[in-house]
Amino acid sequence: MRVVVTDAEVTLADVLSLRLAIEEPLEDGTELVLRNRTTGVERDVLLGTPGARAREASLAVSLAPLALSAGRWDAYLRRDGKRVRLRSIDPGFSLDHLDAYALCRRTLAYRSYRTRNGFLALKIADAEPVAEVRAIWFREGRFEVTGLLAYTGIEDDDSRHEAMLTLDRRQAAVRVSSTATVQGVRFHAAVSLVDVLAADPDGAGTWEPALEVAGLPAPLKLGSRLDDIDGKRRRLHYPSAKIDGVPIRPCYTADDELRIEVGG
Repeated sequence: MRVVVTDAEVTLADVLSLRLAIEEPLEDGTELVLRNRTTGVERDVLLGTPGARAREASLAVSLAPLALSAGRWDAYLRRDGKRVRLRSIDPGFSLDHLDAYALCRRTLAYRSYRTRNGFLALKIADAEPVAEVRAIWFREGRFEVTGLLAYTGIEDDDSRHEAMLTLDRRQAAVRVSSTATVQGVRFHAAVSLVDVLAADPDGAGTWEPALEVAGLPAPLKLGSRLDDIDGKRRRLHYPSAKIDGVPIRPCYTADDELRIEVGG
């Protein structure tokens, strides 16, 4: 059963769309098996005979009815009790597609990808509304950030929304805030680093940024998840800016949420 995935995508309707290169048509009784890499839980879908061409087949599998939990799921084909892992040559990454996928309000986000060893897998994550960071920098004594609103359900149009960027220093119970610009799902925000230092002049530590947008029930955490870089805390290192001799730099948590570190 030589089968290779040449194209894989989870559509906006959470349907796993696959194009397969095959040597012969898939026989009746062939199943697609998804196996949770951590728990070993499996879900299977009966495929039947998809098409008459012997060298190519297309499959469409709705993922929501399978009740897949957050985590990574490996893909297999099973026939007559024999199971083989599904190979893939599709890198399964498109930033434009991920942006479009994140426009809808969702509770789970599904993404297909090719593993390092060349097999098809799914990454499933909880999808709470978030301010997705696309660029951050320090200039002219300010911290600036741009990005897009993900999983909020806000339309991607020219409408402007009242918004505010907040930085919280929870240990000292202090907050710095400034007006932000939100047009459609795109946002830009900046805050004075001098104001940040003045709010807690004697304390070195971490500040948590958030974006408050009119019409949304809760502030949006700033993070970076709509890409193919896992573990940004280890992989992304930003240079420090110095304000009055105090180093300040952005960084990410283990959950890819943005933080601003002061001092140290």
